[in-house]
Amino acid sequence: MATIIPRWEWRAFGRRFPHAEATLAASGSGSAQESEETYLLSSGDGNVKIRDGLMDIKVLREVDDEGLQRWEPVMKEAFPLGRDDLSRVFEALEVPAPDLSRDEYTLDELLAEVLDPLDRVRTVRVTKRRTRSTYAGCSAEVTQIRADGRSTTTVAIESEDGGAVGRAVGEARLAGVTNTSYPSGLRALIDGEPERYAVIDIGTNSVKFAITEVDDAGASRRVVDRAEVTRLGQGRDADGRIADEPLERTGAAIAEMVEEARRNGCRAVVAVATAAVRNAPNRDDVVAAIRSRAGVGVEVLSGEEESRLGFLAVTAGLGVTEGSLVVFDTGGGSTEFTFGHDGQVDERFSLNVGAAAFTDRFGLDRGVEPDALREAKDAIAAELARIDGRTPPDALVGMGGAVTNMVAVQLALETYDPDVVQGATLDRTEVDRQIELYRSRDEDERRTITGLQPNRAGVMLAGACIVGVVMEKLAKDSLTASDRGLRHGLLAERFGA
Repeated sequence: MATIIPRWEWRAFGRRFPHAEATLAASGSGSAQESEETYLLSSGDGNVKIRDGLMDIKVLREVDDEGLQRWEPVMKEAFPLGRDDLSRVFEALEVPAPDLSRDEYTLDELLAEVLDPLDRVRTVRVTKRRTRSTYAGCSAEVTQIRADGRSTTTVAIESEDGGAVGRAVGEARLAGVTNTSYPSGLRALIDGEPERYAVIDIGTNSVKFAITEVDDAGASRRVVDRAEVTRLGQGRDADGRIADEPLERTGAAIAEMVEEARRNGCRAVVAVATAAVRNAPNRDDVVAAIRSRAGVGVEVLSGEEESRLGFLAVTAGLGVTEGSLVVFDTGGGSTEFTFGHDGQVDERFSLNVGAAAFTDRFGLDRGVEPDALREAKDAIAAELARIDGRTPPDALVGMGGAVTNMVAVQLALETYDPDVVQGATLDRTEVDRQIELYRSRDEDERRTITGLQPNRAGVMLAGACIVGVVMEKLAKDSLTASDRGLRHGLLAERFGA
C-alpha cells in the first residue's frame, strides 16, 4: 500500500444539513461519484470496508481535546486474503479471529464462510453518492448514503492540519455537532436510532432550550421546548458588563440542558447568545465561563443574524409567504425586526430595547403610577424611532416571552401550551388591558395571574409596553403570535428540523 499520511477528520450524520451543504457547494464542488461498498461493523472503532475488490482499513489513532479524530490507513489489499491479512481485519474490528479452514479466502468465501456466521460482525452493503469539494483549505465531502433500506447524509471535513479542520467546521456552522465515525454513523442508521438535535438560546432574561427529533420522512417532533428565567442581564454595570452571580446561575442552567441533551442522544448541541452577551465588554470571559461550566461552545449572534433566524422560524412555522410582513422578537436586552414580503427579507436590524433593561431603568417590576408608566413608554418609543413612518404591513408577527406570555394570559392557560399559542391573535385592546393589569400590581401580585409564568412577573410590564409601542408605530390593531423563535430557525437552517 502506498504511503498515506494520517489525516484529521470531522464527520456528521443526519438527514439534512442545509446550511453546511449549501456552503460547501458554493465553494466549488466536483461531479458526484457513486459507489457500492460493503462495511464490516462491530462494536469497535475500526473503519473496515470492501470497495472495488479491495479490503480497505483505517484505524483511529487519536482524538484531540476538540473531538477531532486522526485516522490512519493501514490496509488496502486485493483478494484473495491470507491468514495474516485476516488477522489484521479482525484486529481492526476488535473481534477475536475465528478458526480459519483455508490458507486464503476470496471475497465470496470470506463472506459466506467466515463473516456471515459471526454474531459480532455485521455485513452491511452501502450505496454512496459522494460530492467532493475544497473548503477553507480542507478536503470536504457531502455524501448521500443508503443502507438496509434507510437513507442519511454525511458531511465530512478533513486535512493533515487539525487546526484547519476545526476552523473549517466552525466557519461552516457545524460546531456543536458530534463528530461521528463511519462505523458509528452506520450503526445508528441501521439500528434506527432517533435523530435528535438541541439548541440553547441564551438571552438577557431567559435561556430557551429545544430538542427536536426528525423521522425517516423528514417530519419533526418536539421532544423538549422550554425556557428558564436566569436574568443573565441582571445587575449589569453601566457599560453592560455581566455580573458574576447571574453568570453562575445561567451557566448552571445551561449545564443541565447540555446534560439533558446528552441523555436524549442528541447528535448536536448548539448554543447561541444574543444581546446581553453581544453587548457585554466581558463577552469573551462570559463565553469562556459557560464553556468551562457547561462543556459547550457559544456562538454570539449579531443582531441581524438573530432577526434573520427569527424570520425563518416564522415563515416555516406559520407559513406566511404572501404579502408584506414584519416580524419582531422582543427579548430581555433587545428587539429584533425583520421587514419582508412574499417570504423574502427586505431589511433586518436589532435595537437595544429589551424588557429587562427597561424594567431596571424605570423600576417596572412593581406597581407604578400612570405618569411613571407614560415616561417609560415615551422612552421606549424614542428608542424605537427607526420603525417610525413605515407603511403598515399586511401581517405583523410577534415573538419572544412577552408576546407568548400575553397570549397565555389572554387565554387563561393554566398550563402553557405552545401549540395553542402558536398562531393566536393578540389585539391592541388586550395589550392595553394587560399593561394596566401589570401596572397596578407588584411582582408578587402578578405571579398570581393565570397564564403568566411566575418567573416573568418582574419584566412583564416592560415587555407589554414594548409590544404596545411596536403595534402603535406600525399602525396595526392586532398581531399574530409565534411560539417558534430563534431556536427553531436554527434547527430548520442547520439540520432541516
